[in-house]
Amino acid sequence: MEGVTPVTGSATDVAPAPEASLAARGLMIVRNLTGARRRASSTRPPRILEPTFSGVGLVVGALFIAVSLEPSLLPRVPLVQGLATGVSFMAGYGLGAGAHAVWNYLEVPNLRGRALTVVAWVVLGLIGVSLGLAIWRWVGWQNGIRRTFGMEELDPTAWPIVIGMGLVVAATVLVCARLLRALFRWGNALLRRWLPRRLAVTLATAGLVVLLWLVFSGVLVRGAFIGANWAFSARDLDDKVGTREVTSPLRSGGEGSLVAWEDLGRQGRAFLSSGPSVEELDSWSGGGALEPIRVFVGLRSADTLDERAQLLLDELVRTGAFDRDVLVLATTTGTGLIDANAADSIEFLYNGDTAIAGLQYSYLPSWLSLLADQRAVTDATQATFRLVHDYWAALPEDSRPELYLYGLSLGSAGPESVLGSIDILNEPVDGALLTGPTFLNLMHNELERSRDEGSPAWLPVVGEGRTVRFTGEDDALAEPSGTWGSTRVVYLQHGSDPVVFFSPVTFYREPEWLQEGERAPDVSPQMNWFPLITGWQTMLDMPAAGSVPEGYGHMYTAKANLQAWVGVTDPDDWTAADTEALGDFLNERRAERLTLLEQLGR
Repeated sequence: MEGVTPVTGSATDVAPAPEASLAARGLMIVRNLTGARRRASSTRPPRILEPTFSGVGLVVGALFIAVSLEPSLLPRVPLVQGLATGVSFMAGYGLGAGAHAVWNYLEVPNLRGRALTVVAWVVLGLIGVSLGLAIWRWVGWQNGIRRTFGMEELDPTAWPIVIGMGLVVAATVLVCARLLRALFRWGNALLRRWLPRRLAVTLATAGLVVLLWLVFSGVLVRGAFIGANWAFSARDLDDKVGTREVTSPLRSGGEGSLVAWEDLGRQGRAFLSSGPSVEELDSWSGGGALEPIRVFVGLRSADTLDERAQLLLDELVRTGAFDRDVLVLATTTGTGLIDANAADSIEFLYNGDTAIAGLQYSYLPSWLSLLADQRAVTDATQATFRLVHDYWAALPEDSRPELYLYGLSLGSAGPESVLGSIDILNEPVDGALLTGPTFLNLMHNELERSRDEGSPAWLPVVGEGRTVRFTGEDDALAEPSGTWGSTRVVYLQHGSDPVVFFSPVTFYREPEWLQEGERAPDVSPQMNWFPLITGWQTMLDMPAAGSVPEGYGHMYTAKANLQAWVGVTDPDDWTAADTEALGDFLNERRAERLTLLEQLGR
């Protein structure tokens, strides 16, 4: 599909005379780039490693480079920007080369003579201006978002990394595309020995499409996930900085525990060895604190999901969790993470009279689990919930704890699957906190689509807030006008979180959260929508969403979690001033802990 004009010229080119003017030399370059001059070699496609390119493809690809430098939800590190630019260039190159091939196939005349010269120079001028503006704007919007997020600004070493990474990615994609074309041509030539030309082309194309589908959706993807699972399972044996083995009987892995410490997984051990002590709780509340109960079951703790769910219930019974004021069933992220900001905040809110339980269902990090473990998260949540809920529902209503569900990121899909089931009709839970829900969360997406008129996509109001309310870093739970019922559900999300707002639809349609009047305050005002490019950029933002400062992207502060828990649990004799004071204290405590962990990790 590509033209075959080498950018560097060939032996068949007629070189201008030494005394030729600069304009004549420029025209020669333009003609080479646009493929205006045909060569004998144009009857065959370029070889896989041949430095020959489509002029039209290069032009469109250059425009896509400019667009790839446009603002996105999050600031990009140079390597990620290089990846985005390389893929964007090749997308534009493929579209341009393909369109030009169709143009020639239909035998539509190409521009020639003076018309070609004028158009070529105008196009090259526009490309130069657009690229220059895009490069200048890229530094500006990057540093603008970085200042908003409290991050360091870019340094001059960024551009060599962007260019180098972009070239590597573009070359890799081009070679792969030419390999596929060679495979197609081989299949076509083989079939044409026995079949008519058009039938051979049709069958070769269909065969190649089926082969690619089987490879990418089956063997390749499954093999990649198996390999990733194996690699991360080994990492699951190591401990995070600051993790220490527990001895408390109120923690899984401690004295009398039914699960072994070494089987709890990396994130499980970190969760169990952290959290506020009784002394810390007393220092805030003034006394009377209880040691918070934390229960966890790892993937290695039992062979089957049902056995792990039973272990979790047994651990809750053993630790006396059903005698506490609050019981939280937490659906973890892929690796078993329970966000410390969410866990610590509710423990401080109830002065330690709490129990939090989680179960690991994968070794993969959240962004990989999002692709591989969508069914695993709902299966794990429902299996755990059925056992715990049945036990809890049989207890006297006036002496059992309030039961809440919690999920972060992919883990938020677990509580959604429970909230939509018939298992809680007779004995509904008291509420749920769903933080940073993914674009795959069906309930979240439906609520956003059915939001009340006048409420923005990033902070919707649904049914006047009678059951479900949305909030962000700034507390918005009091804004809906409806009376909040006894079962309360809160979605905590940032407008700049690509895990929440990415959607395949973004590739071909402008999302509502980017439209005028719908944009969140932490989304760059310079961000615009472009077909293909914006979807690709937002998708690339997802793996980096957990690498920005807390309060942006997929990082939710302790204060925001506290505000959400206050809304969900509605504690007695609690005021907005209490929320403000404890939230500031928790944020300061979190910052001190992160500094300490950073020092320990050096």
